[in-house]
Amino acid sequence: MRIAQVAVHVEDVDRARAFYRDVVGLPHLFDAPPSLSFFDCNGTRLMLSPREESEQRASSIVYFDAADITAAHARMEAAGARFVEPPRMIADLGTREVWLAAFQDGEGNTMALMSEVVKA
Repeated sequence: MRIAQVAVHVEDVDRARAFYRDVVGLPHLFDAPPSLSFFDCNGTRLMLSPREESEQRASSIVYFDAADITAAHARMEAAGARFVEPPRMIADLGTREVWLAAFQDGEGNTMALMSEVVKA
């Protein structure tokens, strides 16, 4: 099965919508009452929803596939993203390398860019 949708809980949906649209660069699909916002991640929906009072602060990490992690990092950083770590290789799989760059969204959730680079 493929993942159809991932929910990210946020404190401020308007602020989070602006971050994922303007900084991450995801296509905004629609908003739904009372305060949900949806984005397209290449066929998987990302849903931003308010955190309930009883929910813990922690969230899952969403790894965004970046064809060119260096360019994506530079674009997002210029747009105001706060990176926890710059792009770095985390695994050598023989024929390719896995690179990650972790960032925090405007709500304090940790997310990451991920890229698998074929070795020359």
